[in-house]
Amino acid sequence: MVKSGVLMSLVDTARAVREKAYAPYSNFKVGAAIRATSGTVYAGVNVENVAYPEGTCAEAGAIAAMIAGGDTRIAEVAVIADSPIPVSPCGGCRQKLAEFSDGSVKVTLATTDGLLHQTTVADLLPGVFSADYMTRT
Repeated sequence: MVKSGVLMSLVDTARAVREKAYAPYSNFKVGAAIRATSGTVYAGVNVENVAYPEGTCAEAGAIAAMIAGGDTRIAEVAVIADSPIPVSPCGGCRQKLAEFSDGSVKVTLATTDGLLHQTTVADLLPGVFSADYMTRT
């Protein structure tokens, strides 16, 4: 976790932590960084397992670190991978991001070559399944 006073962008944080990803099977390392509404930055990496479905995504790792750090709301997200186009979170991670953020939260998707794409949580997950479905009026 990094305090917001550090002059490092979310993409830089995601880029730095990406190198620590555990991806011996796919060699597809992903880094994610989340700025919580408190200003604290949390990072995560993908962690593979020989039983593929048991691996975890970088975004999920960053969210887990955020919750463990005592924060519950996301203000901004960055995800980076060594891919030809900016990597997008998987469907499960889109839902996880939506759980802890408003639809307007900025998401920066990046490649290690410097290509960037900015979007929002709402644009990543239109028709999000939310807690609103769980409440009766």
